[in-house]
Amino acid sequence: MRSPSTALALRQARQQLLEHGQCPQGLVSEHLLRSWNRCLAAGLLPTQSSGVADYSSGAELRHTLSAHQSLLAHSRPVMEYVFEQMGHSEVVVVLSDPHGTLMHTLGNPAFLGKADRVALSRGANWLESTRGTNAIGTALAECSAVQIHGAEHFLERNSFLTCAASPIVSASGEVMGVLDISGDYRHGHAHALGLAATASRMIENRLMVAHSRGHWRLHLHAQPAGIGSVAEGIVWLNDDGWIMGANRAARGMLQLHAPASVGHSASVLRCQLESLLDVRMADLLAQYHRTGAAVLPLRGHDGRHWFAALGHDTAVVHAGPTVLAGTMATAASAVVGPADAADALAQLDTGDTHWRAATHKVRRVLDKGIPLLIQGETGVGKEWFAKAVHASSARHAGPFVAINCGALGESLVEAELFGYVPGAFTGASRHGSKGRLREAHGGTLFLDEVGDLPLPLQTRLLRVLQERVVVPVGSGQAYPVDFALLCATHHGLQQAVEQGRFRADLYYRLNGLTVQLPALRERTDWDALVQRLLAQYGASHAAHATAAVQLSPEVDEALRRYAWPGNVRQLGNVLRTACAMLLPHERCIGWEHLPDDLVQALQGPDGVAPANPAHPAAWPNLQQLSRTAIETALQQCQGNVSQAARLLGISRQTLYRKLHKH
Repeated sequence: MRSPSTALALRQARQQLLEHGQCPQGLVSEHLLRSWNRCLAAGLLPTQSSGVADYSSGAELRHTLSAHQSLLAHSRPVMEYVFEQMGHSEVVVVLSDPHGTLMHTLGNPAFLGKADRVALSRGANWLESTRGTNAIGTALAECSAVQIHGAEHFLERNSFLTCAASPIVSASGEVMGVLDISGDYRHGHAHALGLAATASRMIENRLMVAHSRGHWRLHLHAQPAGIGSVAEGIVWLNDDGWIMGANRAARGMLQLHAPASVGHSASVLRCQLESLLDVRMADLLAQYHRTGAAVLPLRGHDGRHWFAALGHDTAVVHAGPTVLAGTMATAASAVVGPADAADALAQLDTGDTHWRAATHKVRRVLDKGIPLLIQGETGVGKEWFAKAVHASSARHAGPFVAINCGALGESLVEAELFGYVPGAFTGASRHGSKGRLREAHGGTLFLDEVGDLPLPLQTRLLRVLQERVVVPVGSGQAYPVDFALLCATHHGLQQAVEQGRFRADLYYRLNGLTVQLPALRERTDWDALVQRLLAQYGASHAAHATAAVQLSPEVDEALRRYAWPGNVRQLGNVLRTACAMLLPHERCIGWEHLPDDLVQALQGPDGVAPANPAHPAAWPNLQQLSRTAIETALQQCQGNVSQAARLLGISRQTLYRKLHKH
């Protein structure tokens, strides 16, 4: 925050510019001086107020919003993230179109009142020619991120503001809009400019992926861990290797200097990839179609080195340094996100026929309002799959709310799901709670281990699904909800229905389409899956080695014959630990890098893993053991529940609950 003397000095400098046509050197930055001169050329005076023509009519605003639907859709979740990062303080986050018209605002109600007085509301226009020097208008004029603080505003009526803004640039280098963070100059945020610049890059990358559907994308970064981050370069390619567009980072990396401006043509980007990098598109595609991936380090004709990832609507594969041909990089969980919404399901596909069949089924019902029930053993990737379904759907810009129904006590599930009003029960927050169902509004609700949901709450959930309204605990007010519903379970709900532990009508409501994800021992894509996981977990180690991390032949053979009771989750944990155990000069995982308990399980008396170990599904689980113990105790006590409870060491209420559940 600047001192009052600095603000006074700025006003004096502006007055000297008005009277003598120049400012004292060193006090005013070059971009600020250029802006002040543009304001003078537009006929503005510091003491004047804004004109009536600074606002769009209702029809004009509707036309503006309609013309920029995609920008709005991809910007809203990022703006919410920015507002969260600002700590919900006295700020307003603003999105403008490329002509300075405000299209969306998000802010603290206490500050919005002040913001309205200077027209930081939808429909207002903030071009320099009418509003003077300001972050939005000046960012558009300079085509760069700027911060305007207090008395730096040309119009004195705006001097109570501090504003940071960054342009949002399309794949062709054209300015699509501006993201701005504005607040009271007395409470300026030191990181507002950096946050605005980062947020604009996030929006650009989301738009880049969404608009390049049907084409190839090359993801670039100087470090392998940078692939998938907000700082990555993304190049949009056609099948012949012509560059159709690039984000700002890629234009900087490859020196594609398309000047960012409103209405600028994309023709400057029309060049072939091989004119910039030492690779031919035909070679990239040949490797991609041969191995299911395109993984290699690239070198520019200027001598600089990059790590690359070839992506398409059906795949995105990240590369590591000096990766061996045919290996796949990064883990499935690392490539699923909002920026890759169009192809998130395909990114999890490493070639297994069962997994691919499940994906094809889901794609047929996607965005048709049909609930999805995902079944599979613990650790097969049910939540990965659910996140990919959300990211591939039309709701990908909305929230993804995941609830593990088996991880909450019965007394907490109701409040967690439906929310509650202040004072609804002992220990309730004095502010109340919105509830996870309402948090999922506009997005996707994922109920993991839905079979563990208590019967009374099954009834309430069924009512929500039928009526599409939620009534919080302790309240009589109903709130409308709209979400896509995904559920998952590791045991069959049909059996639970037959045993009376799950409502039949709720089961049929949830079971719009059931897909079964394969256990690891059933999958046919072992090599690709292991290579992908090793590329992720061995990325930092490989940066100092001469080749990618790999398994020794004997360890690979033992691991692929193991039963994997924890499935992909267990495999990932094993490989993560093994990569961490590698010494700097090592790149091959052997027995010495594996956990002792796993080595014991793998090495039988004859030194090899058993070919067909008994599958854990055949072992009695805790639920079966519990049911057997209860039945035995009741038989011994001749049906006396109180005596059986004492024999089991539990309360009578707990025994009744378990009887009802079983």
